[in-house]
Amino acid sequence: MFGIAGIIVVFGAVIGGYLVEHGNLKVLIQPAELLIIGGAAAGTVLIANPVTVLKGIADGMGAVFAGSKFDKPAYLKILTQLNAVMQKARKEGLAGIETDVEKAETSELFKAWDHHIRDFVCDTLRVAMAGGPTPHDLDQLMELDMEVHHLEAHQPVNALTTVADALPGLGIVAAVLGVVITMQALGGPPEEIGHKVAAALVGTFLGILLCYGLLGPIASKMGKAADEEGHYYHTVRVGVISFLKGCSPLIALEFARRVAPGYARPTFAELEAALRNKG
Repeated sequence: MFGIAGIIVVFGAVIGGYLVEHGNLKVLIQPAELLIIGGAAAGTVLIANPVTVLKGIADGMGAVFAGSKFDKPAYLKILTQLNAVMQKARKEGLAGIETDVEKAETSELFKAWDHHIRDFVCDTLRVAMAGGPTPHDLDQLMELDMEVHHLEAHQPVNALTTVADALPGLGIVAAVLGVVITMQALGGPPEEIGHKVAAALVGTFLGILLCYGLLGPIASKMGKAADEEGHYYHTVRVGVISFLKGCSPLIALEFARRVAPGYARPTFAELEAALRNKG
């Protein structure tokens, strides 16, 4: 929602200021310049990135306009889901949830979970059931898993940032081509030459505006969304490891709650109420 509003503000302010100075809006409509800049930008993305990163860019841009899904209700949900697993494991031991872990997609404990978080937790519990690794080892294992996920999450961000940084240069390419066309028109009517010069300058204008007013902010927002997801994983990790170290479910959840970011962290009373209602 705020992403769309921000784009409207950026373009509204730029075009509004242009019109206030009695600019001719038709001069800014240059399909050829857009084709050069947009086509070249799309081509650089295709050249530089594999299909997985391209899909990540599309998904990330959709998430920018959809808003964050890692809010307080999301944290309350995962904490109550963790509590259900911990309570059963405390009563029956890790062996008591082995079937749930092995058949997580159909298990009552895990079937409502986000599948990425479910795999993150179940893979760790599976290793814990195998015996041998200490909680410290499992903590390192989850940290390595998070590092891989963090790297993958930021690849689309880096790719889009690279394209955004290239847009001013591509705008100059379009402007140079416009100058070439202008030089071909020398000797013609002054109005025609002025129109071609204006079209060339619009290329530079579009490259800079699309960089700093559109793709750059979108890439920045995608990076923040990836960091929010990383905080979410870290909260789950702390809860699981605290429980495997021997903490009671309530204490393990309190450790997890404390590492949740402040804007989405439920209070102790809110967590207690959610656990009571879930129970």
